[in-house]
Amino acid sequence: MSLVIGVPRETFPGETRVATVPEVVQKLIKQGYAIAVETGAGAASNISDDEYREAGAEILGSAAEVWSKADIVFKLRGPNEEEVGLLKDGGTLVSYIWPAQNPQLMEKLAAKKATVLAMDSVPRISRAQKMDALSSQANIAGYRAVIEAANAFGRFFTGQITAAGKVPPAKVFVIGAGVAGLAAIGTAANLGAIVRANDTRKEVADQIISMGGEFIAVDYEEDGAGTGGYAKVMSEEFQKAQRETFAQQAKEVDIIITTALIPGKPAPKLITAEMVQSMKPGSVIVDLAAEQGGNCELTVPGEVTTVHGVTIIGYKDLPTRLAKTASTLYATNLFRLSEDLIKTKSVDPAGEGAAAIKMNMEDEVVRGTTVIDQGNVTWPPPAPKLSAAPAQPKPAAAAPAPAHGHGPSTTVSSPTRVVVMFAFATLLFGLIGFGAPSAFLGHLTVFVLGCFIGYMVVWNVTPALHTPLMSVTNAISSIIVIGALVQVAPPLADGITRPEMLIKVMAALGIVLTAINMFGGFAVTRRMLDMFRKN
Repeated sequence: MSLVIGVPRETFPGETRVATVPEVVQKLIKQGYAIAVETGAGAASNISDDEYREAGAEILGSAAEVWSKADIVFKLRGPNEEEVGLLKDGGTLVSYIWPAQNPQLMEKLAAKKATVLAMDSVPRISRAQKMDALSSQANIAGYRAVIEAANAFGRFFTGQITAAGKVPPAKVFVIGAGVAGLAAIGTAANLGAIVRANDTRKEVADQIISMGGEFIAVDYEEDGAGTGGYAKVMSEEFQKAQRETFAQQAKEVDIIITTALIPGKPAPKLITAEMVQSMKPGSVIVDLAAEQGGNCELTVPGEVTTVHGVTIIGYKDLPTRLAKTASTLYATNLFRLSEDLIKTKSVDPAGEGAAAIKMNMEDEVVRGTTVIDQGNVTWPPPAPKLSAAPAQPKPAAAAPAPAHGHGPSTTVSSPTRVVVMFAFATLLFGLIGFGAPSAFLGHLTVFVLGCFIGYMVVWNVTPALHTPLMSVTNAISSIIVIGALVQVAPPLADGITRPEMLIKVMAALGIVLTAINMFGGFAVTRRMLDMFRKN
């Protein structure tokens, strides 16, 4: 019996996204799931019921039918009280939950003996990036923030010189360089604006520059990197220096986009009323933290206001303004999660019982995402093993003291070790030379010299312009080239035998192939570097 994934229509006011799309439905069916979608669930994302049917989904007439039939329910927004009542006892729910902010919802879901996976709790680790719905939606929010700012701003983003006059480029200041901030930086830079950005985490400075922005540092030494890639609460001294930096930027720039959030805490107030008043009339602030109270003191969550001639955009639904794209990315996140869930599927052997999911709580990703397991609240998860301090180098061991009355230490010095190794190598080559044919010794000499030259010319070079892997492969290629050149170098003599001709042909072919490998590797590296270079 196949597990049934149910996709009800989102009931949250203004929500236009849907938890899955036809393209992903086809992939889920290939995994062995059956899909039930409420009629009209994708209408706000411009996805018709017919498209779902063509993809293989069953269309049901009401939310109650979907909830009652589904073994697993895919949603975006957390369920309301009515939807909790529709959830099967012992069923599985996958959606945003925000367990820290919704303890009552957690209690109600636990009472249903449900298994709940919170997409807002996916661990921020490399292996879980494909399931990270917060990042996929934040990317859309950052892009849309710039579009909303451009709509409210009364000028071009890019500078222009025309017969009618000169228009200076817009200046954009982005606060916070997480996923949303970097998306905003890249979009604004591509539109031609002069982009500046700040973040408390020092390591993101290079990321800001690579996206086309200028990193604005706060004149105070303190690192804001927290666990899981998020920022941490900074000291009062740092915050004071930060406010001074932001106040200066507010006077100079035309647009401010704020994205600063700290998990489990209200959004920090970074833009004061005085800063807003100091901005030029016609300026714009887009507050991406509006849903958590906003980074600007004057933000009205969910609304657009104008204060002192400055437009403050406090929309809480920026991803929903690109509904189909946002739905597709979220559906892909859920599909990647379902790949792990299908591994733990269990079905009654008689085929009579309902299929069930058993969470693998030993898996770090599943453990972090699962907030309720069969009615047992498992949130918060154990602290992730992240941001570990780098191992400190061990101090050099002191030379062992000689034993009393037994003479000096027997430790061999490094130069002595090198001499011993060369002596051993010389003896080994001498032994080989006495018994080996002269032709073999010639080839062995070429091989040794080729290894030495390859090591010194390529492998021993610090990989500053190419990866360490390329260093190794190019070193091997250089050895092959040297050996091949030796084989093809002598001119062809009259009466050359067929084996000798074959050796020369193979050597020439080896030169061609290794040359392609070496020069192709550098060409690919150059293309990779060009991706981070702004023309």
